[in-house]
Amino acid sequence: MKAITARATRGLNIGSLVNASDNSGARIVRITGVKKVKSRKGRQVAGKIADWVKVSVRKGDPEMKGKVFDAVVIRQRKPFRRYTGERVAFTDNAVVVLKDEKGNPKGTQIKGPIAREVTERWPFVAKIAQIVV
Repeated sequence: MKAITARATRGLNIGSLVNASDNSGARIVRITGVKKVKSRKGRQVAGKIADWVKVSVRKGDPEMKGKVFDAVVIRQRKPFRRYTGERVAFTDNAVVVLKDEKGNPKGTQIKGPIAREVTERWPFVAKIAQIVV
């Protein structure tokens, strides 16, 4: 995965309930794993902004409920630092559900802002974003 231009703090643990901010049919999802991340032996990994995560749908459409999907973290409440010196924090934790491994989103629009670091790493998600912060 491409590097992001921020020193992001890992703020989303495995088991965290987050909002799905697209119109894919999922409303609330639980993070079950973080893909392509390195950690110390024995330590449980955590997710940060623009990370590729595995999620399980907890609330939403009945046909999606309980299924496991890939997703991208687009907002996190834990402040992270950009290399310009500014700190960025959002009001909620949110993901966008993906339909394939190339990074194509399942929905057609994203509600709310997304971080600039997500647009650098996931160009297909950036295409359907309305606001980039």
